[in-house]
Amino acid sequence: MSPARLIDAYSQGIFPWYNDGQPVLWWSPDPRMVLKPQEVHISKSMRKVLRDAKFKVTYNTHFLDVILNCKRIKRDDQDGTWITNEMVEAYLNLHKLGYAESVEVWQDEVLVGGLYGVNLKEKQVFCGESMFAKASNASKVALISLAHKLAQQDYKLIDCQVYTTHLESLGAREITREAFLSYLR
Repeated sequence: MSPARLIDAYSQGIFPWYNDGQPVLWWSPDPRMVLKPQEVHISKSMRKVLRDAKFKVTYNTHFLDVILNCKRIKRDDQDGTWITNEMVEAYLNLHKLGYAESVEVWQDEVLVGGLYGVNLKEKQVFCGESMFAKASNASKVALISLAHKLAQQDYKLIDCQVYTTHLESLGAREITREAFLSYLR
């Protein structure tokens, strides 16, 4: 889980995903869930949420708080978390080196949502790792804000790794592993 190994893995379309007590397991799913930043889907109800501006979005101001919230948030379809203490430390090191980044969503000065991931700037691909929400729509605001920011920078993809209905509702879709790897070449 060294920074060099993680950067090399992400650059080749591979990411770690394992639970406490397991060896480090590396994944490169086929198909791969991705979102083109320019194609983020914003529903009519989300447009109203964004217009109402009840959320404030920041970038890279509270990385540790975001990853810890992602680690601790209860997920209906999962027992526990894959975000081990070792992973928190590894991604915190990546953040200090400028590779791991976070998006924070605030409501009334309280952190209510966000996401973090690995930014492969030279490849114009952001590899999303996890997101959380403590307020309705907060994680959607995080992803939509990130997509808008990356679209302005001509990024090719946000790697969402695996299918979820939540990601699909925002415009993410599955592509083959080979198609995904072509973006990284």
